[in-house]
Amino acid sequence: MAAGVCGVLGLGLIAGAAAGTWLTGASDDDPAARSAYTVGREAWHSIPVGTLFPRTLKGDGTGPGGADRVWTRLAVAPEGRCADAFDPLLAKTLRTAGCAHVLRATYTDATASSVTTVGLAFTEGDTDAMRALGARFADRHLDRRTDLLPRTYPVKDGPAASFGARQRASWSVHVLTEIPVVAFAVTGFADGRVSTPPQPADRALADGATTPAAQAGLGHEAKGLSDGVERALRTHVADLAEQPR
Repeated sequence: MAAGVCGVLGLGLIAGAAAGTWLTGASDDDPAARSAYTVGREAWHSIPVGTLFPRTLKGDGTGPGGADRVWTRLAVAPEGRCADAFDPLLAKTLRTAGCAHVLRATYTDATASSVTTVGLAFTEGDTDAMRALGARFADRHLDRRTDLLPRTYPVKDGPAASFGARQRASWSVHVLTEIPVVAFAVTGFADGRVSTPPQPADRALADGATTPAAQAGLGHEAKGLSDGVERALRTHVADLAEQPR
């Protein structure tokens, strides 16, 4: 009789635990609970900004001719919206994927001759939305259009003090599809010279490019910094996604 009572109680406890897991969705075996999209969507506030934008960022082999690059952070912008970080048409384009939060920082190179604003736009879009956005950029070459530019984040009392819209010389915009993020960067000369028109990074990197941005290696600056920040984000999102809850 005692054994029967224990058996009934044991079944009750198991059933209760199963019901609790079903109601809360807290199963450690639920891959959706730890998916890269879930973690990536929250990364703008769950990963320290100093981790995403370190004080010093190295770019091994990212300069012209495979030269190494080192960038120093000048300032981190307050968390903002797409409308703050992008020209109107680019902001409108990214809103199709639910652009929600933007983190940015401005860096200078080791010679303080160039300045770059690099950032991450976190969206609310799902896999289909991000793939559609990536395909749209690729099919229509939206990353090359001069009316779809990231904005600069100038910093007072330093090499980026005069880094404004007219100083944008080269830029990069990359839609990630494995996490809901768009990585971007825009770069210019630290002396405040006007660059008209700006040249997309991939064209500034092309062999034989002769524009001032290309000859000064500004395409390398934009792409190198954007790739570095993007790499750091991917690494930390992967680590967080693998952690059991």
